[in-house]
Amino acid sequence: MKSPLRTGTRVLGIALLAAIPLIGASSSPASVAAGGAVTVTLATGSLTVPSSASGNTIQDIQGVALDIAVPTNSTYVSCSLSGGSGLGSGTNTCAQSGNNVVVTIPGPIAGGATATLPTLTINVTAGSSGSIDTTLAGTSYSSPGLTFTAVVSVFGFPVNAPTNGYPTTSPVLASTTIS
Repeated sequence: MKSPLRTGTRVLGIALLAAIPLIGASSSPASVAAGGAVTVTLATGSLTVPSSASGNTIQDIQGVALDIAVPTNSTYVSCSLSGGSGLGSGTNTCAQSGNNVVVTIPGPIAGGATATLPTLTINVTAGSSGSIDTTLAGTSYSSPGLTFTAVVSVFGFPVNAPTNGYPTTSPVLASTTIS
């Protein structure tokens, strides 16, 4: 299932907007016993960084942080990343931060380049009942689920344009029934 993300920022009157397909595939077991171990895997398709915005060149994006909510009715155990391509020279990481798992991609990813985010694996322990649902985090521009800095060339000078976004809808990406 693909989940679009609404992003936006205005720097010097330049609008940077995108609909980014973040989650291309997901998997988790259909059911698990209360207290059992659950592995949720989320993968993306490729995405292309725009090469321009409002007639200005996008040099690169950097400092990408994508938040996935810790699945409901579960206790976080760990996360890991695998794969990915075209993501720059930094070390990609994932870690729990509050009620979210944050995937950090330092970049830089050049404007016009195509990249694939790494596959995220989240390990949790099932709660006592209900379902374990995985969704994107973020509800507004002031509580974003995606942040990054776009470096934009304006009149030949690089300008850092902080950008944030949130899911326009927050569908369940993976679900496991606790039996």
